[in-house]
Amino acid sequence: MQRQTQQGGNRCTAIVGPAEERTLSCHCTRCLISRQNPGDSIVVEDFRRKLKYFFMNPCEKYRARGRKPWKLMLQILKIAIITFQLVSFGLSNQMMVTFKDENLMVFKHLFLKEYQDQRVDRYAVYTKTDVYDHIYYIIRRFINLQNLTVGNHGYETMQGGYIPLILCQEFYRNSNISPGNDTFNIDPHVDKECISIYPLEPLDDNSLSKDVNLSLDFKRLLSVNIYLTLKAINLQTVRHHVFPDCYDFTITIEFDNRACSGRIKINLENDVGINECKDWNVAGTFMKNNQLLLIDSMVIIACFMSLILCIRSVCSGTQLQLHYTAFFHTYYGKTVSWSERWEFVNGWYILIIVSDTLTIAGSALKIGIQTKDLTNYDVCSILLGASTILVWVGVIRYLGFFQKYNILILTLRAAFPNVIRFSCCAGLIYLGYCFCGWIVLGPYHEKFRTLDKVTECLFSLIIGDDSYSTFKKMREKNYMVWLFSRLYLYSFISLFSYMLLSLFIAFITDTYETIKQHQKDRVLVSPLQAFMADCSDQPDPGKHSIEHEPTFCCFG
Repeated sequence: MQRQTQQGGNRCTAIVGPAEERTLSCHCTRCLISRQNPGDSIVVEDFRRKLKYFFMNPCEKYRARGRKPWKLMLQILKIAIITFQLVSFGLSNQMMVTFKDENLMVFKHLFLKEYQDQRVDRYAVYTKTDVYDHIYYIIRRFINLQNLTVGNHGYETMQGGYIPLILCQEFYRNSNISPGNDTFNIDPHVDKECISIYPLEPLDDNSLSKDVNLSLDFKRLLSVNIYLTLKAINLQTVRHHVFPDCYDFTITIEFDNRACSGRIKINLENDVGINECKDWNVAGTFMKNNQLLLIDSMVIIACFMSLILCIRSVCSGTQLQLHYTAFFHTYYGKTVSWSERWEFVNGWYILIIVSDTLTIAGSALKIGIQTKDLTNYDVCSILLGASTILVWVGVIRYLGFFQKYNILILTLRAAFPNVIRFSCCAGLIYLGYCFCGWIVLGPYHEKFRTLDKVTECLFSLIIGDDSYSTFKKMREKNYMVWLFSRLYLYSFISLFSYMLLSLFIAFITDTYETIKQHQKDRVLVSPLQAFMADCSDQPDPGKHSIEHEPTFCCFG
């Protein structure tokens, strides 16, 4: 709705909605001021000037009061040192993950009989003889490990002795199964038996079955688990610097017979722990570690300072919002809407506060990892990675000081409510397709086997990825299921790829055009902006000096 007011030769125009019309009957604040005495007019002008200063960018604040843009300079410094910290941690983490993955492959080739590089779920045995052969093969390889491996692997020691290989089997307490008569009697209680085999024991390969004394009842057998504990040293080399790490490997080899289908799947898992090496000496490494610790300490100090400054700015904005609310209630008898109050909350400061908190926590974990007190590489990488995203996203705030870049920020902020509502409605439809595909197509298609795979597959279909293979794998299935799969996939692709995706783009485009037109026409979209617009003072020294600020204790 557009309304015009004219008094004393001053003409004001504003665009307001119905809710704002009820809140403010006139945006021309000079019309309201004319009803006050001259002293009140001075207070109003001073308060308007204070509001305008609060919403200035750092460059304008510097011209107005000579105030140094400390937060801006600190954010630039943070970007540099945080990026350097992330790169150094990424290189170290990459070498750790590479060493871990390569050792997992080594253990599969060492302990799994006739293993070839293939998918894990395809490695299985089908006869009793094969089960015993694979178990004895693992035991022999463990006993002769020192003579087989080409890596820096050794046995874990405890209290002066080696930690043994532990072989455990889980089975039903009682079981009587007769498939020919379609009868069975099972006691569901599960028992567990374990035996220990110490390394370097003089066991003869021919008498290994007698020495181990292993007996399996396959009708009651659920699983056989073999636990190995080994140690290794990783010598990381970066730019002619060596960083030694001592690793503990807890290897679990599982023979899974829970399905009782005649196919026993074999899976090897490797749990890695990182410890500080007890006695090592590499020239030049101590200085390099101190440099990394210094960088981490600088990051924590910079982020802590940034956190304090941003919290102070948020508190100042909250305090000014309370003054603004009391001011309008005292002078004009008006109630300030929540949309105006939220304009005092700077979302960029909230983003920086979250980013600084994540960075401080991640840097503290990184220091613990470098000193070998902690081994949470994954948690540390998530914290540092998320904080780096927020730090770089925060740079957009400073690009917003330029009008052509600011339109992107305004468009995203204005379109956000519509995007959230649209996403909620589209998400309900998406979940319906996910559950339907999981239930109907799951038994016949690998990509619909689990609910998480269904969500990934359908999202790939939305962006047009892997569509042909999804259709192709349903050709040789049940005809009724095949027909349903066609209706299911065609309707999903048509609905999401063409209709909902186009509607989503239309929301963004419409908002962009609206913001662009508002900037062109210089439309005032809120009473707060209209109130500040009557202040024509430029950000020059004098008008915005500290001594011109009014006292707000009279507002409530």
